[in-house]
Amino acid sequence: MKRPLFTVLTVLAVSQGFAQTDSSDYFYRKGTEEKIARRYLPAFNNFQKSVQFKPENSDAQRALGEVAVELRKYEDAKKSFLKVLEAKKDDTTAVSNLTNLYFWTRKWDDAIKYAQQAKALHLGTNNNYIIAKAYYEQENYGKSLEFLEMAYKDDNKNAEVPYLGARCLIEMSNYKKAAGCYEQAIALDSTKTLWMYEAGLTYYAIPDDNKSIYWLERAGANGYKRTNDYLQNLSNAYLNTKQWDKGIPLLEELQQHKPQDVEVIYSIGEVYYHTKKYDMAIESWDKILAIDNKNANAVYMIGLAYQKKGETAKGQELCDKAIAMDPNLAKLKEERKMPM
Repeated sequence: MKRPLFTVLTVLAVSQGFAQTDSSDYFYRKGTEEKIARRYLPAFNNFQKSVQFKPENSDAQRALGEVAVELRKYEDAKKSFLKVLEAKKDDTTAVSNLTNLYFWTRKWDDAIKYAQQAKALHLGTNNNYIIAKAYYEQENYGKSLEFLEMAYKDDNKNAEVPYLGARCLIEMSNYKKAAGCYEQAIALDSTKTLWMYEAGLTYYAIPDDNKSIYWLERAGANGYKRTNDYLQNLSNAYLNTKQWDKGIPLLEELQQHKPQDVEVIYSIGEVYYHTKKYDMAIESWDKILAIDNKNANAVYMIGLAYQKKGETAKGQELCDKAIAMDPNLAKLKEERKMPM
């Protein structure tokens, strides 16, 4: 008897479905064997075949995501774990991995979303830190600090937490509190020379020059590179505390790197002036005039140096010349803002 066509088609469809399920299970088992043996690339290929036959195979999708993470195929891992969540919205493996994946790939909105879900499911211990870091990167410093407080309660040994707090406070110009956070962070991890340098800059901004010097010196002693900025900031702190003998070598080193930097040359002249080396001060400020012969400040300071040397008339003539070039200098003189 001839079988009806629709019956044949139905049988074929059912048979194909079983075949796909069998194939998916087969490659899932093969992938699992490779995964256990830590052969992640063959495992990845087998799990891929498994989900090609049966995309709704959550076990295979989950395993595919896990080996993709091992292979740093983060986009593949995301797709697999998102497929798992379509079948089971609170799958703990998927939520935990997606939290980390979006954090690692700097997708901050998604990192916050899945870290919040992980918190609700009581997964992991660093969700508050992840959320705080994500908010920091989005420049939402208030929210970042809110979650950093919780992150500190989660783990008070994580040096990144007070460091990130310091960065948030810096962005909000709260330098005193930021300085305390830097010290707390460095106490937990004394290897971070960048943190020491930043602590020095923060104390400089307060201003607290002595503490600034302490941290800048400590950064240098522990290997922080002597960049031009480092030399400039430390020398400024020395000059502010009248440690001329420590400031001048740094300024001279800086001048070698930046021979026509008028600000550096001016500062060198000031050091010589304050240490009563008036001829050397004049020589320094003359270098500025060689670069810019209309620099009224340099002319004025040379005039002051000559007066200090006892050449009053010559010095007064130069000061008057400088005031003619820049009348504001007369006001500064009246207010005694120029060093005498």
